[in-house]
Amino acid sequence: MSSTEPPEARIVAAVPPARSVRVGAGEKLRTASLPGLTMTVRCRPPATSGLPPALFVHGLGGSSQNWSALMELLADRVEGEALDLPGFGDSPPPDDGNYSITAHARAVIRYLDAQDRGPVHLVGNSMGGSIATRVAAVRPDLVRTLTLVSPALPELRPQRTAVPTGLLAVPGVTRLFTRMTRDWDAERRTREVMLLTFGDPSLVSREDFAYAVEEFERRLALPYFWDALSRSARGVVDSYTLGGQHSLWRQAERVLAPTLLVYGGRDQLVSIRMAQRANATFRDSRLLTLLDAGHVAMMEYPEAVARGMRELLDGVEERDDRDSRKARGAVPASGADGSGAARG
Repeated sequence: MSSTEPPEARIVAAVPPARSVRVGAGEKLRTASLPGLTMTVRCRPPATSGLPPALFVHGLGGSSQNWSALMELLADRVEGEALDLPGFGDSPPPDDGNYSITAHARAVIRYLDAQDRGPVHLVGNSMGGSIATRVAAVRPDLVRTLTLVSPALPELRPQRTAVPTGLLAVPGVTRLFTRMTRDWDAERRTREVMLLTFGDPSLVSREDFAYAVEEFERRLALPYFWDALSRSARGVVDSYTLGGQHSLWRQAERVLAPTLLVYGGRDQLVSIRMAQRANATFRDSRLLTLLDAGHVAMMEYPEAVARGMRELLDGVEERDDRDSRKARGAVPASGADGSGAARG
């Protein structure tokens, strides 16, 4: 795998969060410790035993909580786990200070290898979509299916509304932004984020908004919050500049896993116009367009995304069953009718 190392990596103190993170009904949190990094894992026990594993990877500024609704809806189909990437959610920063897409992808791979959970149904949103694409390209043995919700794949001409987020990658801009917004409380910051990421923020319930504000307050108290955010934003921008075999579009071409692409018509960060290019690039893909969704369709319309994933899983299971029966000689060879007589 290629490396896009962040400049002037520095040590930032990792202190325990002042408040505990939210854990939904039926969820559990556990800690995965690997050399050089520690990640919090949000688990949703399956409805029945023996279900295939799924792993969910959040986007820039997100956390494993972004997947709670979707994991609950899919509890009868997969054994779901969602990661807090290093420096996000409840996970401390990585020891090496590397927040590149390659480093995040390496963390996912190391986790899957350590847990011996592959192949999994891998799901990623935004930056997590870039990470999941890279994992699927370089380690196809770990990925059974791939679902990408508004994946952050390179755009030559990004939307104007996405530019401010990209500017977080510029050295010094984060410091300037924090000075400019020093009077913003967590409620104002949460509202601004939702205006950018949700297709219709007014649909967010008061309870969910209050939980989001509480989570933002918790993260703002972490000494590494802005550092992890800005360095990961820089990692996304750097990944857009990679060429050759390390290009994200080139790696998308290499993905073998059946892929579901989910795009929102009101997405202000990833343009809907990228949907057709992505659908034409991934080898075995299907496209789900949600016209009223923004950047986080799995939070806005979890039922629709769950339906799309169920259809993807059904298709894979039918294909596996057909291949298995064909291997046992139970399916007529290509070009034969149901009686086994070849057609002329």
